[in-house]
Amino acid sequence: MADDPTEGSPRPRRLRRALAVLGLLVGGCLLTAVIAGAIADAPRPVAIEGRDPEPLAARVEAAVDLAAWERTGAVRWDFGGRHQHLWDRRRSLAEVRWGDTVARIRLADRSGEAYEAGERLEGAAARAACEKAYGFWANDSFWLNPLAKLRDEGVTLGVAALEEGGEGLLVSYASGGVTPGDAYLWELGTDGKPTRWRMWVQILPVGGVPASWDGWEALPTGAVIATRHALGPVTLEITDLEGAETLGELTGGRDPFFRL
Repeated sequence: MADDPTEGSPRPRRLRRALAVLGLLVGGCLLTAVIAGAIADAPRPVAIEGRDPEPLAARVEAAVDLAAWERTGAVRWDFGGRHQHLWDRRRSLAEVRWGDTVARIRLADRSGEAYEAGERLEGAAARAACEKAYGFWANDSFWLNPLAKLRDEGVTLGVAALEEGGEGLLVSYASGGVTPGDAYLWELGTDGKPTRWRMWVQILPVGGVPASWDGWEALPTGAVIATRHALGPVTLEITDLEGAETLGELTGGRDPFFRL
């Protein structure tokens, strides 16, 4: 029997509304923190000429077990209590839930299906929901595991000096995602896992905003994911994190994407 397109819909409407309000409050706090830090605006770092970034890149990839991430065919997570994701990495499909809306999309072209309060959307409304879902997925999957994208086309790696001394891995994105041109300076711990990054991104009005990388969890496949990021007074958390080699292992054999 075909699956109900709204099967597994999230928590009751009242709680969803409360979470939406909480999301707005969190966003407001983050914006306040960023503005308050404007006086600490830092210039974008420059890679040290002649320094090979490969040893740092290989070290961090080993620390988070990049090979295990490649074996992770499907992953599910909640991003900050605002968006719930199911990502079929093998087929490049994603389900994104927020508020009363659920969209299932083909990541290659952002097409798909969308429902609001259980009713199927059509035409422009469906296309808009799918585009919105893709934007959420692009941002939230990047926070989930940006270290898997160090070798992507358009990525430049370098070694740059850290404010506190020492050196970090500088990662610049010339393309991809929804904000090409962004750069991140990673600080690594003694075990090779990141402890923090500083961001030079279009969405923030100041450069060098730090975010911690901690709360590391290992998926059943062995891939290691950071689930907690402190940005000033705001902590962004990834919860309900699950991963498996196949989609069926996460869904009990159900395929939410059978209509795509």
